[in-house]
Amino acid sequence: MEKVVKNKELVKKSSTVPFQNERNGTPRNRKWLQPQANIPYKLYLGISISSIVLLFAIWSFLTYGGLVDPLFLPTPTQIIDSGIILFTEYGFINDIAITIYRVLAGFIVAVLVGLPLGILMGTFKVVEAFFEPAISSIRYMPASAFIPLFILWIGVGELEKITIIFVGTFFSLVLMTAVEVANVRRELLEAAYTLGRTRFGVLRSVILPASIPGIMEIIRLILGWAWSYIIVAELVASSSGIGSLILESQRMLKTGNIIFGILTIGLLGLLSDLILKVAIRKMFPWHYGR
Repeated sequence: MEKVVKNKELVKKSSTVPFQNERNGTPRNRKWLQPQANIPYKLYLGISISSIVLLFAIWSFLTYGGLVDPLFLPTPTQIIDSGIILFTEYGFINDIAITIYRVLAGFIVAVLVGLPLGILMGTFKVVEAFFEPAISSIRYMPASAFIPLFILWIGVGELEKITIIFVGTFFSLVLMTAVEVANVRRELLEAAYTLGRTRFGVLRSVILPASIPGIMEIIRLILGWAWSYIIVAELVASSSGIGSLILESQRMLKTGNIIFGILTIGLLGLLSDLILKVAIRKMFPWHYGR
């Protein structure tokens, strides 16, 4: 009887001790080392900030320490001075506005045309069979390769730059949307048919609600690609925009202006990404609360 009581006490004590990993003795509740496990928000934020601080520290060490020629990599102070001069003397805010307009115009047109086409391709195999071969082929052609043709066909105005953004984002958007729609579970469609839904009723009440959160994430991803294509669009035959400023600064060996222009595009892209990310999570909280 005493042995049974002792065994029960040992089991009770052992159950209060966190599970130890057999190899390294790591407690089970230390989940921040487990694959895909969530970590506390403060820890996540601290790690993110520390990576930026580390990058800035390395940059400062190389430049302020004189290890790198300022012609190739200016100091952070020189970059800030270049930015102040661009805003106060060269009207850089106008270049930013023009670049934002070109990116949004080309991207919005790509979404308005490509989203319905991608949904139809993912829903109806007949539509996919007709459009998929051509779209897949063109998708592998770099947008920059079309620049000579666009200049020949539509000139060097705003339409040419917007078209480059459109071509750079449209085809991938269509195919990724089609894949997202096609991945809707077949069981949901069968259940809708059993309940008496028509073909287009299934599209409206099942396919679209199930795939829209994923489609919005695709739109967010493609918007990042649009910001990368704006440099290609503005480097050729352009007298305005951030890309034009970068090219002109390269000719004048103004490295500070080049880096400030690149950082500006990065910040604009990051800001647009954060806005979309917050909006998507507000619109579909049930999808991200799984």
